[in-house]
Amino acid sequence: MAFKSKRYKEIKNLVNSSKYYNVKEAIGIIRKSKKLKFDETIDIAINLGVDPKHADQIVKGVVKLPYGNGKNEKIAVFAKDEKASEAKEVGADFIGAEDLAQKIEKADIKVDRVIATPDMMAIVGKLGKVLGPKGLMPNPKLGTVTTDIKKIIEDIKNGLIEFKADKAGTVHAGVGKLSFTEDKLEKNINDFVDAIIKAKPKGAKGNYLKDIYISSTMGPSLKLFYKS
Repeated sequence: MAFKSKRYKEIKNLVNSSKYYNVKEAIGIIRKSKKLKFDETIDIAINLGVDPKHADQIVKGVVKLPYGNGKNEKIAVFAKDEKASEAKEVGADFIGAEDLAQKIEKADIKVDRVIATPDMMAIVGKLGKVLGPKGLMPNPKLGTVTTDIKKIIEDIKNGLIEFKADKAGTVHAGVGKLSFTEDKLEKNINDFVDAIIKAKPKGAKGNYLKDIYISSTMGPSLKLFYKS
């Protein structure tokens, strides 16, 4: 028989796996289960009624979380001259051209977001096999291929995150930290779900929002009731 820790048993007593919770209830239960020493991330997973293998059912975009996700994201910027200076001024972590490409290709640095000016895409394009699978390839539709370097970096630092449905049609994202107040977490979650609803592709048929779950890094997963 597998050993069940005291914390596991306490969490199990808090959660009804057959129940749908509203956002506020779910946040309250997750916060009650916190007994770890680090600030856990609140994650959301949304199962969508889409098949991303079809071009007209791809779900992706960006959303600005009002209170950020609590993550200090490492930002790499492909730019030169004036735009490189601009990136430095607003706090980009890594800035360069061919030299930056080599560091990324060799995995000498770890980055969470990659931004590029349009003239740098010839260099960035060669990193497709490295950046593509990680979802880091700059994209003009997501605002990460731009001449307005200052704005996109400031937006990212102020809570702009990207989302994309995986092969199973599920969107995952971190929407805050357990240290956030309940009101801040609730606002972030509601805004994220609203963004997914607005991103509904033309090819989606039937039930679009199938299941929504939130959980903490080491805590319970709760199914949300959400009225769109």
